[in-house]
Amino acid sequence: MIELNPKIKQALIEINFIKRYEELSNEFNAERTPLSHRLEYIDGEEIMEMIQDLGYSPLFDRKEKFYKIREEQTEKYTFGVHIILRGGMADFVWVVRENGELLLGEPWGIYPRILVNINYRIKNPIFGTYEDLEQILKITFRMYEDFKNVLSGY
Repeated sequence: MIELNPKIKQALIEINFIKRYEELSNEFNAERTPLSHRLEYIDGEEIMEMIQDLGYSPLFDRKEKFYKIREEQTEKYTFGVHIILRGGMADFVWVVRENGELLLGEPWGIYPRILVNINYRIKNPIFGTYEDLEQILKITFRMYEDFKNVLSGY
C-alpha cells in the first residue's frame, strides 16, 4: 500500500475528505441511477463546456481518454484534476507537485483505504444525466478548492 505524503494526508483530513466523498457517493448512487439509466455515451463538447462554465480551462487527453483542467501553479505547488467518465460513473485524480516532485496522483478510491482501513471502499458517484454530472463536478471542484487552499498554507 502506498503512503501519502504527510502534508497531503493532513490536508485531506482537514477538508474532511472521507466524509465529503462518502456523501457524494451516497447521493449519486446506484439506487438513484440504476445501470439501465446511466449516461454511458457522453458528448465531449458538452463536458468541456460544463467544466469551462465551472471556471476551469478543460483539456481532453485523447490517448488516456480523460478530461483534465489546465494545471494551476502556486508559489511551490502545481495542482491539477483528472476526470474519468466511464459507464455513467465519475472518478477523479488530483495531481499535486511540489517544486516539480509528484506528491499526489492516485484515484480518489485509494484514499479511504489509506486514511481509514485497507478494506474501506467508497464507490464512485454515478450519473444518469448531464445535470447530475454537473452537480458532481460542482461538489468535487469545491473539495478541490478547499484542498488547494489548505495545502497551499503549508
